[in-house]
Amino acid sequence: MPPIISIAGLEKRYASGLQALKRVDLEIRKGEIFALLGPNGAGKTTLINIVCGIVTPSAGKVTVGGHDIQSDYRAARSLVGLVPQELLITPFETVWQTTRFSRGLFGKPGDAGYLEKVLKDVALWDRRKSKIVTLSGGMKRRVMIAKALVHEPQVLFLDEPTAGVDVELRQEMWHVVRKLRDSGVTIILTTHYIEEAELMADRVGVINRGEIVLVEEKAVLMHKLGKKQLTVQLAQPLAEIPARLASYKLGLGHGGRELVYTYDTQAEHTGIAGLLHDLAAAGVEFKDIQTTQSSLEEIFVDIIKGKR
Repeated sequence: MPPIISIAGLEKRYASGLQALKRVDLEIRKGEIFALLGPNGAGKTTLINIVCGIVTPSAGKVTVGGHDIQSDYRAARSLVGLVPQELLITPFETVWQTTRFSRGLFGKPGDAGYLEKVLKDVALWDRRKSKIVTLSGGMKRRVMIAKALVHEPQVLFLDEPTAGVDVELRQEMWHVVRKLRDSGVTIILTTHYIEEAELMADRVGVINRGEIVLVEEKAVLMHKLGKKQLTVQLAQPLAEIPARLASYKLGLGHGGRELVYTYDTQAEHTGIAGLLHDLAAAGVEFKDIQTTQSSLEEIFVDIIKGKR
């Protein structure tokens, strides 16, 4: 199946000399949730704005659903919905009025049934007669999603959708996004909350200084780049690590009551069996063992720092 979005050799240079994007190549699959991660100023918003027709590229080609974003602008733009970071909504209109108006901007005929469906999908149907000014921050964010969906796009860009939203509302937003993906909408998500990508994304892309440095299936990424740690809780504290265990490069923590062993998830032999054997041979008794794995946040930070 051809990608819903295809980006080839994309560049953006501003008059100031700043090069925001450097030969970006990227393909987004239909029906996936793709998380685009990167530090501030990495080029995430510039990339989104080019695909959405807000910023003009300096070089390269972008197609949405097979339509070139420059030569076939109207067709490409009609397939895309954008939820920007800013809350750009008229405060004294009702939820119903502002979403209906957004549908009309794309030349779509009025369809009360479809508007009802969208507002129910984002849990705003009961507030359809409420003025925007009376809504909470989380509800206003959902209005932005509804506005982006009312023209029936195939692709939805969410640029920091839960910025400034509390944990409970973030979880509510994640539920909305999953429902949209299940309905066939392709989601491209930029976020500073790594747990959003870890919980929701099918694939993860990392952009830094205007360049895509990695694109990978989330599960494969965590398997390939993640490390696991084995924590051994000791029966008696140790003042130092026995010399015969030096080859394992153990860490001693929690007042000498824990040994921490880090191993590669892809290695043919983890060394755990040998470690446990050598602990017994060294007379080190333990009460319990636990394993933990790198989080996506740790992997992301290491990639940006150039450690991976």
